Amino acid sequence: MAYYFKLGQIPPKRHTQFPQPDGSLYKEELVSSKGFSGIYSNLYHIYNPNEVKSIGTPKPYSWEPAKAHGLNQTHLKTSGVDITGEDYLSARRMLMMNNDVMMGICSPRKRKMDFYFKNADGDEIIYIHDGEGILYSQFGKLEVKKGDYIIIPRTTIYRFEFNEEGPLRLLVIESHGPVETVKRYRNEVGQLLEHSPYCERDIRPPHELHIDREKGDYLVQIKKQGFLHQYSYGHSPLDIVGWDGYLYPYALSIHDFEPITGRIHQPPPVHQTFQAWGFVICSFVPRLFDYHPLAIPAPYNHSNIDSDEVLYYAEGEFMSRKGIDRGSFTIHMGGLPHGPHPGTVEKSIGAKETHEYAVMLDTHRPLFITTDALEFVDNNYPMSWTE
Repeated sequence: MAYYFKLGQIPPKRHTQFPQPDGSLYKEELVSSKGFSGIYSNLYHIYNPNEVKSIGTPKPYSWEPAKAHGLNQTHLKTSGVDITGEDYLSARRMLMMNNDVMMGICSPRKRKMDFYFKNADGDEIIYIHDGEGILYSQFGKLEVKKGDYIIIPRTTIYRFEFNEEGPLRLLVIESHGPVETVKRYRNEVGQLLEHSPYCERDIRPPHELHIDREKGDYLVQIKKQGFLHQYSYGHSPLDIVGWDGYLYPYALSIHDFEPITGRIHQPPPVHQTFQAWGFVICSFVPRLFDYHPLAIPAPYNHSNIDSDEVLYYAEGEFMSRKGIDRGSFTIHMGGLPHGPHPGTVEKSIGAKETHEYAVMLDTHRPLFITTDALEFVDNNYPMSWTE
């Protein structure tokens, strides 16, 4: 996370007595990363966070790579997908994966979660393609809307309440390592630099605590090593009266990402928004095109020798692609060149600006589509560069 933040009541010193009104002590919980060497936050509970009421039978929850897909440039035609499952977890359909990252879609029928979720396997990036609502977590309320990236550190206990009206479409990315701001855009103390495409003003942390003191039955489904573990508590996990630190969920809107442009076509790293172990996330947003008198606005052909590239098409029409709709994916695999479709280079000359939005995942190790993705594969796409 980029900066220190706090909400609610906290004692003057860490690891010291913090009395409740009845004389008992609030229960301190340190949520830390990289052992005790990474970012962390201290949370103060009304109840003991270890007090479990019951533990149910774990439910299998995993995806398998489609090993027979082979080396193919891939278009997943997911633009027409409406409902992908009943609730927030059953609706997750991971479409590509490797040991570092998974990526997929989620459009649940139920807009409000009647349980809490904790991902103990990885950090999450939830991109809201359509919809708006509220993320409730131990760290407070966070209002979210279309175009938001929501960064949720692992082990955060949360639930979503999305508005009932309008479409709901989420892009879900799960990272084995921590999701961070881009290192080259930070100074030695972690502040985002002047030339960064966004700054701390654009980052929205939780803005208000949601303190739930009620006793009852509270289900927390914990994702760990291919299962959803069923933990029931007699008190709400949102019993936090205060917290402070650097580790917490936050939102960054793609609309607040300021593009970097130049006289000739700029390479994808200028669009980088986040980094993690084994991959980066980039944002393509409306921008002016290159202004060299002989510039070609369409991207040049490119051979990925050590990475796979995924584009999720959010809004607008990409000039370099034909037959790609809003809400679809293209996957250009290492070992094969890719570039503009025939005729799009010449058509782009003289264009002054673009109004497209897209989310790009670039992995440093091979990415595999899952068996869930097979039904969406466009078999004609690998030959679409043949005139």
